[in-house]
Formats: sequence, C-alpha cells, structure tokens
Amino acid sequence: MSAHTPVVMLDGASLTREQVARIAHGEAKVALEPGQLKRVQRTADFLADQVKRGEPIYGVTTGFGSNADKLLGAHRARDELPGGNPETSERTLMEELQHNLVITHAVCVGELLSADVVRAMLAIRINTLMRGHSGIRASTLEALTELLNRDVIPVIPAKGSVGASGDLAPLSHLAIVLLGEGEAFYEGERLPGAEALRRAGLQPVRLSFKEGLALNNGTTQMLATAVLALERLEMLLATADLAAAMTIDAFAGRLSAFKAEVHDLRPHPGQVATAANLRRLLAGSTLADIPYHLVPRFRTWTAESWSDAEDRKRRFDIAWEYVPPNQRHGKEAFYSRFLPFKGGKKHQPQDAYCLRCIPQVHGAVRDALMQAQRVIDVELNAVTDNPLIFPDATDARVIEDQVISAGHFHGMPLALAMSYVKAAIPVLASISERRLNKLVDPATNDGLPAFLVGNEDGTDSGFMIVQYTAAALVNDLATRAHPASVYSIPTSANAEDHVSMGANEARHVLGMTEDLAHVLALELYTAAQALEYRQDMLNAARALAKGGDARALAGKVTNAPAADHPKHARFTQEIGALRQVLAQREDFHAGKAVRKAFALIRKEIAFFERDRAMDGDVRRLCELVAAEAFAAVT
Repeated sequence: MSAHTPVVMLDGASLTREQVARIAHGEAKVALEPGQLKRVQRTADFLADQVKRGEPIYGVTTGFGSNADKLLGAHRARDELPGGNPETSERTLMEELQHNLVITHAVCVGELLSADVVRAMLAIRINTLMRGHSGIRASTLEALTELLNRDVIPVIPAKGSVGASGDLAPLSHLAIVLLGEGEAFYEGERLPGAEALRRAGLQPVRLSFKEGLALNNGTTQMLATAVLALERLEMLLATADLAAAMTIDAFAGRLSAFKAEVHDLRPHPGQVATAANLRRLLAGSTLADIPYHLVPRFRTWTAESWSDAEDRKRRFDIAWEYVPPNQRHGKEAFYSRFLPFKGGKKHQPQDAYCLRCIPQVHGAVRDALMQAQRVIDVELNAVTDNPLIFPDATDARVIEDQVISAGHFHGMPLALAMSYVKAAIPVLASISERRLNKLVDPATNDGLPAFLVGNEDGTDSGFMIVQYTAAALVNDLATRAHPASVYSIPTSANAEDHVSMGANEARHVLGMTEDLAHVLALELYTAAQALEYRQDMLNAARALAKGGDARALAGKVTNAPAADHPKHARFTQEIGALRQVLAQREDFHAGKAVRKAFALIRKEIAFFERDRAMDGDVRRLCELVAAEAFAAVT
C-alpha cells in the first residue's frame, strides 16, 4: 500500500462489501472512528471494573465451552506447593486464559488462505469489534489495525472452522501473530510472527480480559470469503450474460423471449434484470431475428465452390434447399411470409431452452446472489462474538444482564445463504455448457460446420474437445454443490452441539467460481468461432446476391427444378426474390456489445482455420475472464 492509498473509516456500522473488497485487494487502508473508539474503551473499562468486583463472567473469570463451569481462582493451584510454584509466569490467570485460548486454537491445516481473504478478515474483525460490545481495549484494536495497514498477513491454513463458535481456529491464527507467535507474510516473505512484527515496526500485544475471546470468536473467515466469492460471482454473471449474448448472435437467435412485457408477467428481479441486460448487449444486431430463408447452411469447401479467385479463399461453401410448391400444402401462410428456401435456421418460432430461458436461469442465479448479498450486508456490521457486553444497560440487576451469553457466533445465516449460491453455480455453468454443446453439434447448431471447423480434408477435430472439458468442469461443480450446512458435527465435548460449517460453505463457493469462470471462457472461445462463421457465411451470401447474377446464387441451392421443368420459372422468380432481399440487406453483424467482446477475443486469439494447439488459446481466454475483461464490456 502506498502513502496515497485511500482510507476506509471503520465505525462498526457502515462497512460495505465494496469497501471490504478494496481493502482485501490492497487498494485501501483503514482508520478507526474516534468517537466510536472511545465507546470501545468504555466497554473495556466497564469489564475491568466488574472483574475487580469479583463478578463471575463467562470467558473472563471462567473457562470456555465445556470448561465454562470452571471458575478461575485467585492464584495458581501450584502456588500452594511447599517452596512455591516452580512454573513461574508473568501473566495473571485471566491473562493466561486469553493467551492460551488463542495459541491452543490455532490448529488449522491445508492450503493457506490467500492474502486478500486474510486482509478481508482483518478488516471485518476490526469493524465488528468497533461496535463496542466485545470488551477489547482500544490499544489492542489499534494494534490489530496496524497489522492490517502495514500489510502483515498472518499465515492461516484454510481448513479448521466448523462455523460455531464462529471461526475459532482460523481467527486464532489471525490473532496469534498479534501476540508475537505463529507466522506471517511481510513484504512477500514468510516469517515467524515475532519477526514479522519487528520488521513492520510493531510490538507484541499482551491480552487482557476477554480479548482472546473477542479476537477469535465470530463469523469472520466465512464472511470474508463470502464477500470475495460474491464479488467474483457478480462479475461472472455479467460475463455469462455476455457469453450468452454472443451465442445468441452466433445462432441468429430470436429476441422476443427477452422482451420487457414478457418479463413483466413474471417479475422475479434477477430474471427481469437479465432480460434487460440481454436486450442491451444485443442492441444493434443484424443477426438476431433475421428471416429463416436468409440464413444459409455450411457446406464443405471444394475447389468448385466459388468461381471468383478471391472467393476461393473462403473456408466454407454455403447452401440452401429449395422447397418445391407441392411440399407447401397447408403451409401457405408460412410461405406467404418466408421464401421457400431452407438454410441453416430451422423453421420454428422459438429457440432451445439454453437460449430462450437465459433470463429464467441466469436470473435465478442472480436472485441467489442478491439474497446472499442481503445476508452479508447485515453480517458485515454485526457483533458476532460472545458474550456480548452492554455497559449502558439501565435495568441491569445482576452482571448477567450486562454480560450476556448468546449465539451470534453461529454461522447458519451465512452458511444457508452460501448453500443457495453453491447450488446456483453449477446451474450457471451447466446452461453455458449446453449452449457450447449446441454450437459444436451439427445436429443442433443451425447450419454451422460440425465442431466449428471446415475440415475439408477430414483431418480436423475443431472444437470437439472444448466441450469435453466444459462437461468435466460442470460435473465437478455439480459434485461439489452438496451443502455443507446440512451436516453438523458437534464439538467441544457437545457444548457446541450444533454447528454451521459455514466456513467450508464459503470456501467451497469461492473455489467453485474459478471453474465457473473456466466454463464461461470456453463458451466465449467457442461462440466467437461460431459467430465469425455465421457472419462470414451470411455476408458471403449477401455478396453473391449483390453481384447481380441470380444464377450464381441459384448454384448454391439444392433440390431446384431442372431448366426444362414446369416449375422452373417459379423457382427463377423465387430465387430472384431471395437475391433481391439479400442484396438489400446491410452488413450482417452482432450487437454492439457483442462486437466489442468479439474484437477483444480476436485481438488475442485468431480464427481457428484448421486444427492447431488450443491450450494457449484456452489459457488466454481464462486469463481474460479472470481479469474481468468481459464483465466490463458495455
């Protein structure tokens, strides 16, 4: 972080997801609101006063969890040994209780949480402690703030939280560095905690009443992970809409299913928003909603396909099938609107579900995202440790009226919200894979080449295996979608007899967004290839028509009557009508936003003329999606 890094003021009540994300990505520092910091200290002073009075207080003068029935004595039991206690300690019993709570609970395993997740955890923990109901001293909270602002990143293995009492184990890894123990990254180097503090110019903290419990009791890991997961998912939803729009243009699809008046009749917020976004992304398209008879189908290139030398450079031939008059009985109304030429588009007024139902599917995922965002927005400014301290309670009769044991550490609100999102991610990936599959399958791709490659010599696989990879990713996502929140395993000798597993849930969701991003990248890769074929084939037909010779266009039509056939004159008239309509058409192109996305892809990845190594193409598309290049396209 530079000296000019923006500062987010933490007051315990106004932290947003966007601010957490900026802090997590190293784009902001934090400061503590002075007035609220005084309240923090007042609560700490109240707690110290109650301890002096000898009041029994959970987690301060008693043990934790299943040890809550053990009251701390006035001195250590071994002090009564003849000759005194051989185990000397500078800490009081209450200080040792808090210290031991942190060092014995830092037992996570597995891969390390990323630096952005850890920064988000620090910001969230500081903010919740700023509410002034946790008993932490202002000086300790300021030390935690300096840990974040000086970018000392505690080493936290990812696995070990059960989500009640909060994220005890990972938060202990967070707090242990403050004590000069554990490990931390500083300036890119992994160091012992004490050394990381020294290099950052910080001193270890000696914990006071309830401070260990305030530092490690709460929903911080699952919340930090959820914030970053949803930030990523929001970007991927925008990318999914764009990928879908490119696929719709590649199919010369139908737009009526996205009309506002349609979605007014079933106004789920995500569905309405998705339909509106598709209309925006496809605005300006001359491919969508074009008449069936204008769309030729792919035919394999041969040396005889084109007479013009420049045209011979094309990577395809095009064709229509003529529908003779004796096959139009009972279909007169249809053929009064459309010319009798069957090309790439099937004569049906609706597209497949994976195209037509994009608002309903993407929209449902949006609704899951919005529900999770609502829960997170509440949680970001909530107090989630235990017990809760109310120093200003006016009707208190006993200490339990002011130091109240409750269950705000329980992560189920977050866990269930993330279970919903977790189930939604494979849905978004699945419909993307179905669109991709439809593009490469010659039985369903509306006249595009099989596997989107010309394959004139029979040697090319094209995009066949791209769909395999997408299918593998979707299956993997589906198998990971089982909710962790439905499977509680009691802990702490059954004192914590129902837990949320919310940290696992949020961690799974964040990991799953990466595979979702890869599926969307594969769809974009495939859709760009299909779109270029569709545009080029239509514009080749248009150029042929503009040449002014109906016979050249007629040469692309199969099932045409012979020159001496009685119906040949009618065929000539109808092929002339097709030529005229094509010649009058403007250039065939995708919607404005889709064109921008297509240009971005083509700047990095060339059209797939014939088989070549695809790994570099796929890797680059995945990088572009991860960098939010497509989410920014408007």
